[in-house]
Amino acid sequence: MKFIAFDLETTGIVAGIDQIVEIGAIKYNNGEVEAVFSTLVDPRKPIPPAASAVNKITNDMVAGKPLIETLLEPLTEFCEDAVLVAHNANFDAQFLLADYKRFELPTPRGTILDTLAISKKVFPGLANYKLGTLVQHLKIESGEFHRAEADANYAGQLFIELMKRISVKGSAPGLENLVALTGKPAFKFPVIEKKARQLELFGI
Repeated sequence: MKFIAFDLETTGIVAGIDQIVEIGAIKYNNGEVEAVFSTLVDPRKPIPPAASAVNKITNDMVAGKPLIETLLEPLTEFCEDAVLVAHNANFDAQFLLADYKRFELPTPRGTILDTLAISKKVFPGLANYKLGTLVQHLKIESGEFHRAEADANYAGQLFIELMKRISVKGSAPGLENLVALTGKPAFKFPVIEKKARQLELFGI
């Protein structure tokens, strides 16, 4: 199965107000890494100390890095129509969606699956379902957390482990069954249409 695991680091927790400072996306094909999209992002604003304390990303690290509007179309091309996987996926998806809408750019077309929701069904009774807890529970090799590429990799490895446990006789469940495990309706990024530009500058 081909899928994209992705993760973001941000200046805060409010999509549309706080900004993305790092994108990590990893393309998996049959359980193996096929390609990586990973970059720091200049948020055009200072990173709050509380955010830097978590992700260790500083203002100096993002100075001069690409702006988000230059990265969205390449990210869409990277993802194509592959299934998208993230841990607590709604958080990351809402940040991306805010910027896709802001700059009126085409979005990835794949269904978005949340490893947090699926893990609660597959591994009932854990103390919590944080990514680090699940990585430790499954003995997935790990190093740093709260960096986008690293956390995307953990989410990808977690998804692979989940698939192993819910496959039947080596056959992975269909997408509809995976969506059902999340307990929520299927979720995709909406199609973004460019709005008609106002022509006030031309007196029209």
